[in-house]
Order: sequence, then C-alpha cells, then structure tokens
Amino acid sequence: MKDLKKSKLFLLDMDGTIYLDNDLFEGVTDFLAHIKTLGGKYLFLTNNSSKSVTKYIEKLKNLGIAATEDDFLTSTDATIVYLKPKNYKKIYAFGTVSFKEQLKSAKLPITDNLEDDIDCLLLGFDTELTFKKLEDACILLNRGVDFVATNPDLVCPTWYGSVPDCGSVSEMLFNATKRRPKFIGKPQPEMALLAMKKTGFTREQTALIGDRLYTDIACGVNADITSVFVLSGEGTLDDLKKSKTKPDFVFKNIKEILEFIK
Repeated sequence: MKDLKKSKLFLLDMDGTIYLDNDLFEGVTDFLAHIKTLGGKYLFLTNNSSKSVTKYIEKLKNLGIAATEDDFLTSTDATIVYLKPKNYKKIYAFGTVSFKEQLKSAKLPITDNLEDDIDCLLLGFDTELTFKKLEDACILLNRGVDFVATNPDLVCPTWYGSVPDCGSVSEMLFNATKRRPKFIGKPQPEMALLAMKKTGFTREQTALIGDRLYTDIACGVNADITSVFVLSGEGTLDDLKKSKTKPDFVFKNIKEILEFIK
C-alpha cells in the first residue's frame, strides 16, 4: 500500500492538473509552497511537446508561479534522451517551431523538408499543423523510415473542450500508411525514472499526480511509484470504472490533495 503522506518528490502533470489554458486551479500555489516546507521537491512533467521549457516558464510566471528549467521534464526531453544514441542521419521534425528549436539545441540533425537521407520521422503535438506536414509524413512512412512520437495523448484539454493531440494525429497517419510510432513520454516509465535520477529521491518517496489514466497514472504504475488521479482535467470517475489502470489515490483537485497531506 502506497503512502502519499510520505512523499517528498511530486511529479506534476500540467494541463488539466494544475491549470486549464490560462486559469490556474485553486490551491496550486499553496500546494507548491507546502512541498517546500516538507523539504521536498516538485517537477512539472508534461507530454505536451508543442512548447519549449522556456515557453512553460513564461506561462507559469504569468500564472503567478516562479519556475526555472530545472523544475521541468517534458516528453521532448525524454525523446531527446531516446534519440541521441540512435545516430540518425536526418530526422524530419513534425511539430511546432519551438519544438524544432529545442531539438536543434540538443544538436539533433533536424529538418522539416523532404530529403533523401531522412531516416526518422519524429511526431510531436503540433499546434501549427498543415496538410503538407501530413503529406510529407505519409511519403516518409511509405519509404520505411523509423517512426517516433513524443506522446500518445489523444486530446489536449482547453477551456472550450479538447483538441486533437499527438496520439490522434498518429492515428490519422496509421489509417493512411498502416504505420504506428514508437511512443515516448508518459505512460512509459522513463520520465519518472529520469526525475528520480535527477533529484535523488526513491520510488517510495515519489508521487505522480495527473488527470489522465492512460498516460499519467499508467506512467506512475509502470514506474512503481505512488499515483494520484485528479478529476480536474480530462479523466472522469466513469473512465476510472472502465480502466484496467488503477491509481493509488483519487482526488477532485490539487486543493483536496493539499488538505489530505496536511
């Protein structure tokens, strides 16, 4: 039985867990302050690869949360760790400008033009999607290049509902080419394992909090850490009843978690 009250490292999903669009959920700043009083640490984990860490720092600042690069782990970070040893000649980056900038900063051989020596297609959550990118992806997949995607999320929550995320676009490409990607990011355990390695906390001291069963909670389960499901984003109690993936704890929101651990 996992003990949430013994947790010192809190891995926090972002979209739907601590905010929705530009609205910070009630209790988040108090929760973060309480973790520091415990002598603990929090890291923001997100599968959203459309923004660079710099953009997330700006976003949190606008929401009233001071953060640095050391406070984040993204699916792009995990993807870079995965791609580095592959030594691809050329990687077609299907994603936003900031996504491509982060990949270039990591010294990966990135392009967004069709070239003969491309041997990998990398798909991210693309809020700048065009039909040309879809067409290029189909051409490359039909050539047989390796196929990697930052995350399997089907949707990204917004204030007006949800929009198609990386997982949905990968389904479009599967319907066209019958090729599926190697997914990085949650629910794979690597992001949680990287977080523990980075901070020095143990599995018993680590908890992951998120609003999606098939990514956030599954990542916690796969990494064998405490998993906490919040109902402030995409996931519902009905989803929980139907899911084979079960969290250790369920709360309405971050505020309720704070009240529990206090």
